[in-house]
Amino acid sequence: MEFKTINNNDSFQKFTEERHALWNQIAIKSEQKKDWSGYYHKRLHKIYKFLIPVGSNVLEIGAGKGDLLAFLEPSLGVGIDFSEEMINLARKHHPTLNFVLGNAQNLPDLHQTFDFIILSDLVNDIWDVQGLFEQLSAFSHSKTRIILNFYSRLWEVPLRIAQKLGVAKPFQYQNWLTNEDLRNLLNLSGFEEIRSWTEIIFPFNIPLLTPLLNQFLARLWPFYHFAMTNFMVARPLPKDEQPNASVSVVVAARNEAGNIKQIFERVPNMGSFTEIIFVEGHSSDNTFEEIQNNIKKYDRMAAAFQQKGKGKGDAIRLGFEKATGDILMILDADLTVPPEDLPRFFNALAQGKGDFINGVRLVYPMEKEAMRFFNFLGNKFFSLAFSWLLGQSIKDTLCGTKVLWKSDYEVIAKNRSYFGDFDPFGDFDLIFGSAKLNHKIIDLPIRYRERTYGTTNIQRWKHGLLLLQMVWVAAKRIKFI
Repeated sequence: MEFKTINNNDSFQKFTEERHALWNQIAIKSEQKKDWSGYYHKRLHKIYKFLIPVGSNVLEIGAGKGDLLAFLEPSLGVGIDFSEEMINLARKHHPTLNFVLGNAQNLPDLHQTFDFIILSDLVNDIWDVQGLFEQLSAFSHSKTRIILNFYSRLWEVPLRIAQKLGVAKPFQYQNWLTNEDLRNLLNLSGFEEIRSWTEIIFPFNIPLLTPLLNQFLARLWPFYHFAMTNFMVARPLPKDEQPNASVSVVVAARNEAGNIKQIFERVPNMGSFTEIIFVEGHSSDNTFEEIQNNIKKYDRMAAAFQQKGKGKGDAIRLGFEKATGDILMILDADLTVPPEDLPRFFNALAQGKGDFINGVRLVYPMEKEAMRFFNFLGNKFFSLAFSWLLGQSIKDTLCGTKVLWKSDYEVIAKNRSYFGDFDPFGDFDLIFGSAKLNHKIIDLPIRYRERTYGTTNIQRWKHGLLLLQMVWVAAKRIKFI
């Protein structure tokens, strides 16, 4: 892609020459004296480290001396910068990484796609932000995440004062972009926002005060309006559908003998093949025998396992381990979510509408006894709490039907130690893992039905306390890092 009109513009040429001279000067000075903004950059490093798993393929545009890229410990790390002095310093300090001289308005052809593309404090300094965004598709695959941070417009005056005092880098041209501006430019360039948030109210390190302001108050209204930096995570807009993906429907069944026959009859065939994986756990009725009898009776791909551990979460993990499909689905054995709705989940995932499709029972009216009143209130409260904590809409955390790619689940499982083994339900293990991996979470409304056989395994008050513990886990491990 070329940008001849832009690059031949006299103003653009003047802008570029001034920026080259400025950044070469900054590179030389940075080796001679301590950088006043040390805390600010350390905080950015910590945030990016949380967002990007070690061993990822990472491209940073505007890499400077390469310190952020090196801190992330990428498997493949490439940094691009238009300052020759900066590139020389980056190669000197981080010889295991690859640094390339190049202009953000006309990026070099790397013949490589990346898991993450970083634009840190860059879009404020770019002549044509849309022109930069339009080039990113050449370095992106379907699961690439664009992560950018940029100065808040409210900080224009403080930064200009800091410049005059000599404690901030000088600038003449500066873009002061809002979140809405960035969302629009990303959308015009073939990307969509997943989530955004604010960081750093106070860019200096004063014990106790700085953590209070930057780790807590920066995320609370009304303080976040005064934050210095906006963060945004985006992904490529979906292009390729995968209608032939295979499917594994995992059913955790405890004391559900009366529903097994219906599951075989009602689960639809989807994609290239659909298998049903039953995991039975410590039933007091003949659930496991019913599963085995129906496997012999029906001409369907199906398998049955018995869990050694306890709880639905343990059963789902065993089922996902045994599944062979490209797409993993959870179906509750009580059939309160109709199996006939599963193709909607399949289509949403296969068409790239989201990376994690979460069923929602709280949109449509429910059948009379489908959910008890206090359960309904609890679900409403926790949906609000987790939507705020995760930065994406999660209207119903405990709906049993959740769908994701098996390849994404394997990454969640690999990084499970970050949260620990805290979730007996299995829902939050998946939700938290997806949120930390910057997956786009989509709520899919379904009609919730009454149970026609057996009784619920949910213990309202005991499990409500567990949910409160999970709110604390999400707050500590995701929101207030």
